[in-house]
Amino acid sequence: MFLIDGAEHQLDLIHAQAARRGVTIQVVLDIVHVIEKLRSASRCFHTATDPDAETWVGTQAARILAGDALGAVTGIRAQADRLDLSPDQRAAADRARRHLENNGAHLHYDQALAAGWPIASGIVEGAARHLVADRLEINGSRWTVPGAEAVLTPRALISNGDFPQYWIFHRHRERERLHPRPDQHNYELLA
Repeated sequence: MFLIDGAEHQLDLIHAQAARRGVTIQVVLDIVHVIEKLRSASRCFHTATDPDAETWVGTQAARILAGDALGAVTGIRAQADRLDLSPDQRAAADRARRHLENNGAHLHYDQALAAGWPIASGIVEGAARHLVADRLEINGSRWTVPGAEAVLTPRALISNGDFPQYWIFHRHRERERLHPRPDQHNYELLA
């Protein structure tokens, strides 16, 4: 499963790699990018301070999340037509509509949520920033892949609260490696 921001080049690279590896993939457009487009489109129909603008965005987002992106596209076009907006006045609505149309194959949020897939990258980006960037992007530092992995693995275990269990496992494995016994496989670690 891939979570994308809608960049055409990004999507091309993902599909090329999937084809090269002979794997089937699922691609989901980050819902945050969709909501940003909807928020811009709402300014075509509501003023910036109008509370109905947020209601409009929420209604469209709920429709898209429920699997009816095509209905949202049709509704945006119909509303712009009904208000007889000029091309300049409806530009943001048309951009949002085209974005939804161009990425229609990646807007099946109802299916993604049912499968337990993420639909927004904020958690992933936050985790990457916390685990990787905060530690490895220190000025002047140089990392090899094995060195970075040696630092990031315990950092992830500590962040997840799994370090105490891992440390018991690690000590047990090190003891087995350093002091092997012929009948060692017959015993279980009790502590």
